[in-house]
Amino acid sequence: MKLTRRLTIGAALALAMMGGAAQAAEMKIALVVKSLGNGFFEAANKGAEEAAKELGNVKIIYTGPTSTTAEGQIEVINSLIAQGVDAIAISANDPDAVVPALKKAKQRGIKVISWDSGVAPEGRILQLNPSSNELIGKMCLTLAKDHLPDGKGDFAILSATTTSTNQNIWIGEMKKQLKEFPGLNLVTTVYGDDLSDKSYREAQGLLKSHPEVKVIVAPTTVGVLAASQAVKDAGKIGQVYVTGLGLPSEMAGAIKSGATKEFAIWNPIDLGYSAAQIAYHLVKGDADGKPGSEIPAGRMGKIKIGENGEAAMADPFVYNASNIDQFSKVF
Repeated sequence: MKLTRRLTIGAALALAMMGGAAQAAEMKIALVVKSLGNGFFEAANKGAEEAAKELGNVKIIYTGPTSTTAEGQIEVINSLIAQGVDAIAISANDPDAVVPALKKAKQRGIKVISWDSGVAPEGRILQLNPSSNELIGKMCLTLAKDHLPDGKGDFAILSATTTSTNQNIWIGEMKKQLKEFPGLNLVTTVYGDDLSDKSYREAQGLLKSHPEVKVIVAPTTVGVLAASQAVKDAGKIGQVYVTGLGLPSEMAGAIKSGATKEFAIWNPIDLGYSAAQIAYHLVKGDADGKPGSEIPAGRMGKIKIGENGEAAMADPFVYNASNIDQFSKVF
């Protein structure tokens, strides 16, 4: 009787200790980016780390491939599954190719969300868009128009990869809304694969093969910087302008040289912060990410989940000579 009682008490104590250890276990959230060495994603990581510090007992694992390929991301995902992370927040290089690996992660109990560049719905709980796709498309066209005399002329698009989810959606929106900008004529779209050297060469090619192009719109932080440099090196500042989505810290030189008058971007720090907050609450279990629901995101307030598990964070913000010095010190 006494022996049985001792064993029961011992078992209860062991379970309590195990429960305490489980509660004390650090939550591991993996922030999977398109490629390492990209300033936009490094800024997003700062935001994720900020969220982790606020939430407490959260570890951010910042990772991604060295080049913008789905194969590289699949290797990273498989490694994270083996590590037993609690959540994966991914900006995808391909919306479909990463789905089987992410499904495997979900089967292991890992909470999966996509952010910035989305994943097909079957591969994630929700997608956090930095802004609404319609507003981003319209902003890119507005920026192109504002760089042209009387808002009329030819422009070209320099994108990332041909399979980049967000790039293709934004370009689709630009084409859809072109009728609202009768003075604009889209000549061609080229792809720099979000690699600085290839984006630079593609911009050089545009300047030579399409001398009628007066504006290059690059809805990618790597592309807009590379194109600005190509215009400057070609001695075409004032003849050809570059705009799109860029980081203030990287685009300050382009604004000051005159290669760019204005560009736009949401704050990637806020984006990484929001992704980490959402992942945390999904793991914690006080949010499910279903359409119509809201998820608390710290200083960003509550983020509402729309149809197909899509959520939008904020409108794009325009940067120019009046504010570039201020924001280039931030990100």
